[in-house]
Amino acid sequence: MSTRIRRTAGLFAAAVLPLALTACSGGSSDSGKSDTSGKATAAATKSSDDTGGSDSSASSMDQPFGAACSAVPKNGAGSFDGMAKDPVATAASNNPALSTLVTAVKKAGLVDTLNNAQNITVFAPTNDAFNKIPKATLDKVLGDKAELTKILTYHVVGQKLTPKDLENGSFDTLEKSKVMTSGSGESYTVNDSAQIVCGNVKTANANVYIVDTVLMPKS
Repeated sequence: MSTRIRRTAGLFAAAVLPLALTACSGGSSDSGKSDTSGKATAAATKSSDDTGGSDSSASSMDQPFGAACSAVPKNGAGSFDGMAKDPVATAASNNPALSTLVTAVKKAGLVDTLNNAQNITVFAPTNDAFNKIPKATLDKVLGDKAELTKILTYHVVGQKLTPKDLENGSFDTLEKSKVMTSGSGESYTVNDSAQIVCGNVKTANANVYIVDTVLMPKS
């Protein structure tokens, strides 16, 4: 009897041991799957965070940029939000830094032309840009409607340009000749002479890039 009991116990142990090992193995596999699932979830979360960061970056790139943007009023019709509601000539008239340009546009009779145009880009010289021109020369230009119209329409491109478009661009102006742009990030030059000091300003019908030098078309 003793020998038979020992033999039975041995057979029972031999049968149970593989089952126990299998159970342990299965538990280890489930643990691995859990770890993998956790890593996948973490990776998905990171990917989602990265995507959110990219959207935020893209959004910030769509905002006005440049040192002179700080001089734009924070509130009211002359602010960025205010200008976005008005067509470009009206919007410019609410910005104190563009008063000379507005005077020139009125003298040339271009207010309605600019306000009624659709999807344009305007390179808008500041008052300081006009002050670079000798007073006698500026007074002469302001008194010559044909010449003034030629100069002002040279500052207007018949399409909306994004900062990306300006990196290495050549664009037809309403004056019928081309304007050249170059740069990247928040630093852009027009015709290798004028610096964009406040860019990507939106109005109801135009993208505006405020420049520190008046652009002159070739005679």
